[in-house]
Amino acid sequence: MSYASPKLHNAMWPGLVGKGTDEGQEPPISLDRMLELTAAAEVDGQKFDGIDYFLFLPHTNPEATDDELFKIADKIASHGFSIGSLVAPVWPGTIGDSAMGDSDARDKFLSAVTMACRIARVFEQRGVRKYGVIRIDSAEFGVSKWREDAKAGTAKIVETFQEAAKIAADNGQRLAAEGEICWAGMHSWRDMLDVLEGVGMPETLGFQADLAHTYLYLLGYNAPEHALVNADCSSEEFYVAYKQMTDKLRPWTIDFHVAQNDGEVHGAGSHDKTGKHCPADDPNGKLDIVKCSGYWLEDASSRCIEHICWDGCMFSNEMLENPATWNTILKTMLAVRDAHGWN
Repeated sequence: MSYASPKLHNAMWPGLVGKGTDEGQEPPISLDRMLELTAAAEVDGQKFDGIDYFLFLPHTNPEATDDELFKIADKIASHGFSIGSLVAPVWPGTIGDSAMGDSDARDKFLSAVTMACRIARVFEQRGVRKYGVIRIDSAEFGVSKWREDAKAGTAKIVETFQEAAKIAADNGQRLAAEGEICWAGMHSWRDMLDVLEGVGMPETLGFQADLAHTYLYLLGYNAPEHALVNADCSSEEFYVAYKQMTDKLRPWTIDFHVAQNDGEVHGAGSHDKTGKHCPADDPNGKLDIVKCSGYWLEDASSRCIEHICWDGCMFSNEMLENPATWNTILKTMLAVRDAHGWN
């Protein structure tokens, strides 16, 4: 049956992440074009309800004035879209720096969270944002430095995240830490859980689950000691392990990305290798997207999840520019909502 919730969003950052002007990189795709491509998608009269949004150049200057942000909000609303979750520019080279770095680096990280909270409030003031979180991660690429002293590294991340959560709470926002194998201290389901429990502020800081990234959690890609299955496991073994992982992380999950993964990693530009996002109908995809989504969306409304978002991070420009890509994605998102939605 058809449900009103969760709302269906598309991410704007696939037009930016991994793109650039260096040799071998594809150029970024503008916000205007990403909005056009999203707005053009339609399946049986259904369209996307909104977008999730990366708060950095060239889509957004995180130091933009209120008036400049109002214009962006109005542009997004002109397509009939709401703004949901926002991605804080926490990485080195943007506004932020490593959450397990020195005091200067951690101050930069917190500055990025403060900027994101301000922009969130401006969008709310304009009436275009009524739900969603602010996404963060440890902003420490790779796990080698963390492994030099894992206990101390996690403790620093926890401390930084606690300070970030206080900033968010003061601004009426919630933070969601996205688990990806490329982020130190968040690179396995067990290490991610250690960070969430260490912060211990579930009302303000939770987990953002992405189907592509959490599939590699199962395999223990960057943490073999935490692997729950191998790539050749049976379907029965897979879902036993999947339930084990989601039972641990679902209570913390406050934001959800629908995605597909083929069991490989992928990286481009400055973004280290992480779970490869594949087309929704990729013949090499390892996930039953609809079934796996159900494990994360169980009791989702009780965790104040009001929307879900497709993440096609690091899709090629050719794939992003193909209208069929978005219709297939929207059809998949509708199937997820039909199976696990609510009114």
